[in-house]
Amino acid sequence: MKRRTLLQAAPALALAPWSGVRAQAYPDKPIRYIVPVAPGGGSDMVGRTVTERWAKALNGTFVVDNQSGGGGVVASQLTMRAPADGYTLMQGYVATHGTSPATRKLPYDAVKDFTPIGMIGATPNVLVVDANLPVKNFKDFVAWLNANKGRVSYGSAGAGSLTHLTMELLKQQLRVPMVHIPYRGIAPAITDVIGGQTQAMFPGLAAALPHIRSGRLRPLAVTGRRRAEQIKDIPTLEELGLKNFDAMQWYGVVGPANMPREVVSRLNLSLAQVLSAPDLRDKLSSEAIEPQAMSSEAFGRYIQADIARWTALVKAQNLQIEG
Repeated sequence: MKRRTLLQAAPALALAPWSGVRAQAYPDKPIRYIVPVAPGGGSDMVGRTVTERWAKALNGTFVVDNQSGGGGVVASQLTMRAPADGYTLMQGYVATHGTSPATRKLPYDAVKDFTPIGMIGATPNVLVVDANLPVKNFKDFVAWLNANKGRVSYGSAGAGSLTHLTMELLKQQLRVPMVHIPYRGIAPAITDVIGGQTQAMFPGLAAALPHIRSGRLRPLAVTGRRRAEQIKDIPTLEELGLKNFDAMQWYGVVGPANMPREVVSRLNLSLAQVLSAPDLRDKLSSEAIEPQAMSSEAFGRYIQADIARWTALVKAQNLQIEG
């Protein structure tokens, strides 16, 4: 393991009794919680924040194991090959179980090789432009795009990323051309929008907020079904008449395929308990993440729908994504 944080448990809150001796004892040893990114950053913070509280709810221990590499492929393979006993879990997210399965040939099946445990939460993406553009709102942006066909470029965090596919969805619905400029990560992509090398992009809200507040980026619209708390005056794309823009940067928990139903139930109920705490909501707000508890079954359907959404877009837009 590259880095581990041992999270010791406190007295648990009572949960419904299970049948079977093994079920009643779970967990009786540390749970490995694989986070598919390097230590530090928003995704790692989410994992550590949630498992610290989850350990208390389960009267158990979590060991956070950062396994970066391959855009989540390394972590996903480790998880799917682990025993399906509830002692190896992974923080899946939109890349590992959404956009990557839709855009690439992977050494795992994001649906068949995993057991969905539950959603943690989600954050919107925000359509932003260079603040120096003569664009004040979304209507202005559409008019400006149509007046500058063939001369507009947008940046993304990489080919096949959510920041890429969300803009392709916008292009599809507006029927206007924009040139995609992929970067190696979100930071350099934002830098070039601010610098005027590209004109627009769809970063996650947490990454964009400091630049929005400084006035260097102008927000025009957000994804999701309701407005973001941090920029309440900015409308959703659904409000503006565009469809299928409920897409979000989401985080959830999965385990290996065929985990025992009783274990999944205990994990799901205790995770929902953790997500309902006001202090967790406050902590996750630093990453603009809204907690969103789901049943295991609902989360499984969510994953399948997300993959289907992006697979259809890739086919419709004839996107050729390498790697």
